[in-house]
Amino acid sequence: MKRREFLEKTLTGAAAAGTAAMAGCVANPGRPSAEGSTAVITGERVKWRLASSFPRSLDTIYGGAEVLAERVSAMTDGRFEIRLYPAGEIVPGLQVLDAVQQGTVQVGHTASYYYLGKSPVLAYDATVPFGLTARQQNAWLHQLGGAELMDRAFADFGIRRFTAGNTGVQMGGWFKRRVDSLADLKGLKMRIPGLGGTVMAELGVSVQVLAGGEIYPALERGAIDATEWVGPYDDEKLGFHQVAKNYYYPGWWEPGPSLSYLVGRKAWDELPAVYREVFRAAAAESANAMQERYDAKNPAAFRRLLDAGVDMRPFSDDVMSAALAASEQVLADQAAADPFTAEVWESWKKARTAAFDWFATAEQAYGRFAFSR
Repeated sequence: MKRREFLEKTLTGAAAAGTAAMAGCVANPGRPSAEGSTAVITGERVKWRLASSFPRSLDTIYGGAEVLAERVSAMTDGRFEIRLYPAGEIVPGLQVLDAVQQGTVQVGHTASYYYLGKSPVLAYDATVPFGLTARQQNAWLHQLGGAELMDRAFADFGIRRFTAGNTGVQMGGWFKRRVDSLADLKGLKMRIPGLGGTVMAELGVSVQVLAGGEIYPALERGAIDATEWVGPYDDEKLGFHQVAKNYYYPGWWEPGPSLSYLVGRKAWDELPAVYREVFRAAAAESANAMQERYDAKNPAAFRRLLDAGVDMRPFSDDVMSAALAASEQVLADQAAADPFTAEVWESWKKARTAAFDWFATAEQAYGRFAFSR
């Protein structure tokens, strides 16, 4: 189903459900649909604040939240407003979940693996090393029960979650010196969050977790020897190629990381029913927009980095093999320690096995032949 058709059907149903509480619907000639206009829902005024984990300068990842706010406003004739705050304006980038939980903001825009100290299950909401690609992650979350499991996990924090987008498979990061073998990782100081950081620590890396805006100065002054972020477009914007020339791939720890909108339960329960449907529709549109922008912008940025003299290097087989073994052990150990984590792990493993079987047959065969042409 096309996004516009999806939004029209969602809004039509939402408007019918909320008629008693809403003032009604008016036509908006600026947003044509199949019938010539898109419904705009009018009603009470609601103002929310959104805290993001990301700087405003990253127009792809932070821009997803901008799409959310723009669409929510457009679909309610400006009556439902979401004001955005980039990392550091209200709370630091790695404290967004806490801000939502405490009611400081109504919604957070973040990556759930930043909060593994609260629960290891939250990693599955974002990404797991050697896990699902973007399409596979979306299929598990939205079609195979993953979202329901994540809803249970976030209920413990008084939060409702919604998918906010995906970067696609990431790069393996920037290294000041070459990493030609597993031994070269020993003692390396690297910024890497989530379970990827847990695995890197198992391989002898000294792991740090820094918000996006803090990474460049740490790399420049030598506080860290390496960092990962996302991929060519964002990494170029953050300037990592100016202080580290070795750019490794693939990002085995983030094969398809999804972001999330985290909404406080109290704010959600107080939101008019029709506005909830508006939020759902706008979140879905923003998630699509974010991934589309990465897929559109990364190829040109990749070429610019190559032209600038960056050395693109694959991780060695011994690094990849050791990382895979350590990843599987970490996941198994976490599942053995907690029944709910085990339930999530089993659901996720089943989805991964089926997806890998299928993608290895069709997608991989096509890519092996066509991508090198």
